[in-house]
Amino acid sequence: MVLDPGAQALAGPQKSKRPGSTKALKKEAEKKSGERNGIRPHNSLAATQPEAPLRTISQAPGAPGCGLKVSKPLGAGPSSISNGHCSWMRRSESSYSVNSAGSTRSRGQIRNATSLPHIARYSAREMPPVKSPCLLVALRPMNVDKEKETFFQSNYAYNPQFEYSEPLSSSIMSKYSVASDRFIEQAVRIMKSVVEMYGNYENFEVATGGAMLSKSKIWTCIRSYMRKEGCSGEVVVRLSEDLLSQAVMMVENCRPTLTINLAGARQYWLEGMLRHEIGTHYIRGVNNSHQPWHSAAGRKQYGLKPANPTEEGLASLNSVLYRKYPFLWRAALLYYTVFQASRMPFSQLFEDIATFVKDPNTRWEYCVRAKRGQADTSQPGCFSKDQVYLDGVLMLLRYRKSIDFKMLAALGKVSFEDVEQLKKCAILDNARIPHFMRDQARYLEQLHHITAVNGLTDEELLRLIPE
Repeated sequence: MVLDPGAQALAGPQKSKRPGSTKALKKEAEKKSGERNGIRPHNSLAATQPEAPLRTISQAPGAPGCGLKVSKPLGAGPSSISNGHCSWMRRSESSYSVNSAGSTRSRGQIRNATSLPHIARYSAREMPPVKSPCLLVALRPMNVDKEKETFFQSNYAYNPQFEYSEPLSSSIMSKYSVASDRFIEQAVRIMKSVVEMYGNYENFEVATGGAMLSKSKIWTCIRSYMRKEGCSGEVVVRLSEDLLSQAVMMVENCRPTLTINLAGARQYWLEGMLRHEIGTHYIRGVNNSHQPWHSAAGRKQYGLKPANPTEEGLASLNSVLYRKYPFLWRAALLYYTVFQASRMPFSQLFEDIATFVKDPNTRWEYCVRAKRGQADTSQPGCFSKDQVYLDGVLMLLRYRKSIDFKMLAALGKVSFEDVEQLKKCAILDNARIPHFMRDQARYLEQLHHITAVNGLTDEELLRLIPE
């Protein structure tokens, strides 16, 4: 794990004693600091930490774009793959642009993280792109801050009128305009269990998340986790105060980059976030790059099902592993909010979820996420993709006793339904297994615990998801 030049390094100082090498690297880092895309660096961090180690990337055999093998120092000159497309990091679900004040360059693609949904900020100083790099960038309202101010000044009675940087595809909006109520009973039950035990989400967050961590504690936890996964030096990690979510994972200049929100880093939840982002999405992405189905053509050749809902369901489960009370709160609330958005205008939805979430800013984020794509939010309507988290969780819990989870991780971005057919032709020599999955018996025990705490039974899951 590294932080790119100008921000904080997570590995120790370089071992090389070549005269002038450290100074040269530092000089190059300072030169590029102001040119870099993405989140602006925290100078206070850069001043107190050792310089970032030389990190290199080369293309893995059979994988397009970036691989993981060391061959060329980053920051020591242009890379032949810096503009390549990192297909092993691409996901079918959420991708956004990171926005931060003070930068007018295009951002990398990112995905939402483990706690609150991420709604990227729009800067008036930025010209809207001619063509958004992904669907969910196009779905981000340009005037979200202005409409939030109007909404709050109206005492939550106003229905925001969102504007978008480019016309929205009617076919895409139609595809995701229908919400499911298949698991609504389970979603409500999970949230009610939390409220009954803690009073509201805010109390739950304080009681189970623990204290907010200092920057030094965050770095210590990240270093420790990266060592557990054997991927120190591979992922750029940054801290930010600008994110609206707990963390985001992006590809910036073909470099996997994890940005963590300082305000969301809690004592007992940080490792869960790392299991979600690094232990699930990143490691499965790396493993996918070695497989013959790493490309769209390969997936079609092998007749693979979509990676979701397995991908997000697995990440959501891994987020709450080893908690005393591993409530699936976020997956449940996203599912419920989308369903209610399909039936309610914005202001009514905002009032409705107050049953579970008291903080107005938190409620605003969930409502915007559920209503994205709509211009006039006074009408019922939703963007239904966020129901994938609870869909995936319940699918995996339903079949947890028969799934080979180690193989599911090793095969890459595949559905659990494709594991049996793919393991016969998989390339497993260099497959990585997340450290928390290596003892599959213990992992299964944790899934049993998650099932019980959330009031689910095998009989109920079998009824909901029949053979």
